[in-house]
Amino acid sequence: MTKEHRIEIQSETEHPGAETDAPASENASPDAAGHAPEDDDSAQSSETLQAAEDTALPADDLQSQLEKSQAEAREHYERFLRTAAELDNFRKRKEREVGDLRKFANQNLLRELLNVVDNLERAVGATREPGSADGLLEGVDMTLKELLKIFDKAGVKPIEAVDQPFDPNLHEAVMQEENTDVPENTVIRELQKGYQIHDRLLRPAMVVVSR
Repeated sequence: MTKEHRIEIQSETEHPGAETDAPASENASPDAAGHAPEDDDSAQSSETLQAAEDTALPADDLQSQLEKSQAEAREHYERFLRTAAELDNFRKRKEREVGDLRKFANQNLLRELLNVVDNLERAVGATREPGSADGLLEGVDMTLKELLKIFDKAGVKPIEAVDQPFDPNLHEAVMQEENTDVPENTVIRELQKGYQIHDRLLRPAMVVVSR
């Protein structure tokens, strides 16, 4: 073996891992790169946990809010009960008022009619006295005037019929008679007076009509 050959072999034996160092370093770099996402996930989890801890309310605050909500619920329920009781009382009061209105609706009219009763009693009493014809007539006349006054106050008016054209809305024809002195379908006689209350028909007039 020559001197040159010995030098080359010695060089190879002194540096046996020179060629294998590079792959080792290459294999290490992926491991280092693979650990980076895990570190990021851990950091995000820590931040989320810290944020949750910051926003979480202490137990005392939760108990206080619960008691406050329960107090508000009791107040609203009591207010509802009071309102329901007031509505029930209002309904009962209105029912009593309506009942009284129906019962005493004609009270004023009946009070006015008492004067008519008084006049009739006077007229009947007058008939028992000698020469009472004039007194009876006067009593009946007073009674009629009193009744008409009551009707007028209540808005009741007699219907004008005689010598008026026949109106089926106001008149009820009982019969027809020949009459050349008036136009056809004219009321020539009234058998029963009709009345209106304000603008509403209370009772039609029973009439005889010309033809």
